[in-house]
This record gives sequence, C-alpha cells and structure tokens, in this order.
Amino acid sequence: MFNRYTPATLVREVVLVLVTVVILFPFYLLVVMALKDTKESVVSSPVALPSSPTLENFATVLSGEGRNNVLSGLMNSVIITVGSVVMLIVFGSIAAYVISRRPGRLGGAAYVSFVVGIILPFQLAIIPVYVALRVLGLLGTHIGMIILYTGLLMPLTVFLYTGFARALPRDYEEAAAIDGASKISIFLRIVFPLLSPATGTVAILTGLIVWNDFFNALIFLSGSKSTTLPVMVYSFVGENVTAWNLVFTVVIISMIPILAFYLFAQKKFIQGFAGGMKG
Repeated sequence: MFNRYTPATLVREVVLVLVTVVILFPFYLLVVMALKDTKESVVSSPVALPSSPTLENFATVLSGEGRNNVLSGLMNSVIITVGSVVMLIVFGSIAAYVISRRPGRLGGAAYVSFVVGIILPFQLAIIPVYVALRVLGLLGTHIGMIILYTGLLMPLTVFLYTGFARALPRDYEEAAAIDGASKISIFLRIVFPLLSPATGTVAILTGLIVWNDFFNALIFLSGSKSTTLPVMVYSFVGENVTAWNLVFTVVIISMIPILAFYLFAQKKFIQGFAGGMKG
C-alpha cells in the first residue's frame, strides 16, 4: 500500500528545502567570494557568481609569510588538535572505564566531579592557568596547548565514555580474567576496541572544539610561532580589511581537514551517540 501525497507532505518538503538552503547559504558565500579576485569582491554583490572564477586566491594565501603563513598555522592546528585528541582518548577512556566498573561512592563521586567540570566556566581559572604555563615555560608552545585542552575537555570526554562503558557487557572481561589476563591487557584487547564508537564520538567532538577554538588560542599563543588558523584568520582580517576574498579563502582551507575527518569518522560518531543515549 502506497502512502498518499498529501498537502502536509508538501509542506514538510518545502520546509526541508528552505532549511537546507539556509544551512548551505554560508558555504555558498564562502566559495563564491573565494573564487573572485580582489577588485570583483569589492565592487560586486557577495551573492553574485564570479564573472571569471580564479584559484589565484589560494596560491596567494598559501604563499603568505610571517603572521599570514597559512601553512604554518595549518600545521600548528593539526599538531595541537591531534595531540589533544590522542591524550583525551587515552586518559579519558581509562578514567571512564575505572568509573564504570566502580559503582560505589568513590566511582560516583569521581563521575559527579567530572560532570561538574563540564558546567563550570573555564574563564574563572584562566589567569592561574596562564601564570602556571608561563612559569613552566609552556606558554605559546604546542605542548602547553595540548595540556591545556586535555584538562579543559577531559570532563566532557569522561562523560561521553562513561555512558557507553556502563552499557558494555562484562562477560568477555570475566572470561579473560579467568584465563589469567591482567587488567591492562583486558582493557587494551577487549574493552577499548568495544569502545570504538564512543572513541569516534570523542574524537569528532573534541577535535571540532580544539580546531575551531579562538579564545584560548588567542590568549595563550598570541605573538608566538605556534599560532593556529583561527587566530591567523583574525590577524588576516586586521591586515586585509577589504580583501574578503582572501579571508574567505583562508576559512575554506581551515574547514577542509576537519570536514574530511568528519566524513571519515561519521559512522563511528553516529554509533557512539546512539550507544551513549541508549546507555
């Protein structure tokens, strides 16, 4: 039996089309402006298609030097993001596994403390953290930012991992323990592979946060050689106020790696979100 095409169906389709147009419109502006030369980007409407599309903006941006060295900013963003995500996955998964297997007061108190860490604003502790990193000589370095983001996003990571770990059956762990496997071996060979959907979710969410972060990178990396792409875009706007075609080109370049990673890991992200909600 076929469903009839009703006026309500038409309304839903029209709404979906409008929502899609609204969501994709900023991406359309980015691409259109990035394909225009400097003169056309100033005199023409931002919505208008380029009369003669060009990729010269990408060559200009990628050949920049100093504070506008986009390749350097891209590499800094990759190093800090990958390092932070790896640290979060390693320590977050271990902490969540211990909490999920400790149902008593100690485990409950630890879990609550991480949840509270999600709620508390980081800005309250930004001055002590800044002073601590400066004293340790980690201010304006990759390692300092990795440590900062690891501590900042650890509560969220543990929260996501714990919800998924609590839903894992203990049968395989008990069988491995009977066979003489150590707790570390059980976690590495049995538990962590089963946590792969949650790992995908953690990697995407925390990776997006670190990659797009502007405030912390501006405060802790200002004036250093480890400047990330969001801060570099800001400085680029300051020096090229009217060259919006170059600014939008930098934005597109900054979007490509994280979009590629999301497309690669979206299946794990959906599985992890569904598993966490179920748990």
